[in-house]
Amino acid sequence: MSKAGQALGQVLEQYNISQYQLAQVMGISRNNVSRWVREERDPLADTVREIALALKTIDPEAAAAFVTRYLGDVLGED
Repeated sequence: MSKAGQALGQVLEQYNISQYQLAQVMGISRNNVSRWVREERDPLADTVREIALALKTIDPEAAAAFVTRYLGDVLGED
């Protein structure tokens, strides 16, 4: 299972962002976004960063939610 794809799918649905819209902002094919969301492919680390930046241009709250869902609270105190 792709944690990034799972987090992305949840954020796109919650914030009503289409795969096409994200793909357009990223300058890629919608098929790539679809493969991530369906967990057929895992985005590379650099691509996860690009996803977050693209989401930030669409909706900063969606970007923050994606990062939190993907990474969790990695900087939180133990």
